[in-house]
Amino acid sequence: MNEIIEKILKIEAIQRERRRKNTLASYNSGDKVHLKQMEFHKCLKRNRWVFGGNRSGKTECGAVEAIWIARGCHPYRKNKPDTSGWVVSLTYEVQRDVAQAKILRYLNPDWIEQVVMREGSKSSPESGVIDAILIKNVFGGVSRIGFKSCDQGREKFQGASLDYVWFDEEPPYEIYEECRMRVMDKKGEIFGTMTPLKGLTWVYDEIYLNGRESPEVWYIMMEWADNPFLDPDEIKKMSETLSPESLESRRYGRFRHNEGLVYPEFDPNIHVVDPFLLPREWQSNISIDPGLNNPLSCHFYYQDFDGNIYVAAEHYEKGRDIDYHAQAILKIADDLGWKRGPGGMIEALIDSAAGQRTLASSKSVAELFFERGIAVNTRVNKELFTGIANVKAYFAARPPRIFIFRNCVNLIRELKGYWWGSGDSPIKKDDHALDELRYYLMTKPANQPVKTNELKPRHQRFLEELLRKKRINCSAINN
Repeated sequence: MNEIIEKILKIEAIQRERRRKNTLASYNSGDKVHLKQMEFHKCLKRNRWVFGGNRSGKTECGAVEAIWIARGCHPYRKNKPDTSGWVVSLTYEVQRDVAQAKILRYLNPDWIEQVVMREGSKSSPESGVIDAILIKNVFGGVSRIGFKSCDQGREKFQGASLDYVWFDEEPPYEIYEECRMRVMDKKGEIFGTMTPLKGLTWVYDEIYLNGRESPEVWYIMMEWADNPFLDPDEIKKMSETLSPESLESRRYGRFRHNEGLVYPEFDPNIHVVDPFLLPREWQSNISIDPGLNNPLSCHFYYQDFDGNIYVAAEHYEKGRDIDYHAQAILKIADDLGWKRGPGGMIEALIDSAAGQRTLASSKSVAELFFERGIAVNTRVNKELFTGIANVKAYFAARPPRIFIFRNCVNLIRELKGYWWGSGDSPIKKDDHALDELRYYLMTKPANQPVKTNELKPRHQRFLEELLRKKRINCSAINN
């Protein structure tokens, strides 16, 4: 009987080892990877983040990415020999149970040159705390994956020159900054995988608000439904046990504020599009929220036959005078071939405060713009509550009724970071683009472009192509 049991145990051990060796191959083949994980791996930016709920597959991304780089076999990036990188966890205990466990799961034992332990035995590294793993790469050399803990403090992160750093969960800002210095020499990369449980931290300000549209920073959101390997019944049961607040972060990987977003209807995956040529006949209006020390925000708005809005261009800058702003706005207008009114003037909406004169100036901001070729209309509807409700309706509509070109980075950033304060008033911060968006939607002319036989089919093709790219059902479009 004992001999039979020993044989069974040996067979099980062999099977476990085979499964371990084939885990990465299964991931590579697509058997154990989902679409958003592949988006992460394919992105070529040097500062990439996954904001995901628990069990959404985010940690797998980081572990596989680190192994691909160490092995020199990344399928989507330029590979280097003998790389050196760090896996950074919040504590050594978390390292052992999460990031280290994932690395060992995807790392074929035949590729391991040496394991350096911090605590525990080399014979069972999964139960101890690893300091570094030396990995044979495809170039015939050896790469190093080092493990670091945030509770070591910033000083322990100094001095090294690295090809990459993987943050498993959100690190303190000073450690993030130090690690950015570590990859500078080699033009290396940063990638992070995290569930945003700490609220609006530096990651929210620096990565989420400025991500995707930035030349270096990129992020993706993952939730339970993105992971096809999770049981739908289990998702349903777990969703029913969590509060709406917990669901936001633990299922959807979203950042939370105590009072909530003003525009949760805004979805960058639906409402943000790559720029494309718009017909001149759709040109609707320009809207300005003036500022000198504060940012001046200006956007160019188009409206199609069905009343759908396209935000096509942006000027957003602070600390500049009227001459500078007027020239920048006129330059965009010339580039777009924007329509002109009487006397060749560009017409625009502007905050009614621009019509006021102060003791410091004998002329109003509106008059100063007029002298520089921009005839501004100060008679805008500034009603806050109705205006917000109107904007929300545009973003909530399906099919969508508003599209924002990806180059309008400040409007996109403000939409993602506009929070309610107490009562029905938003927090008065970073809302310059949102104010003039509201002015436009509340004041835009009721008349729409004339539906001509020549332009209507072209308009239909534009909208159908947009909706096709966004995977939205085109059958809902009115002919």
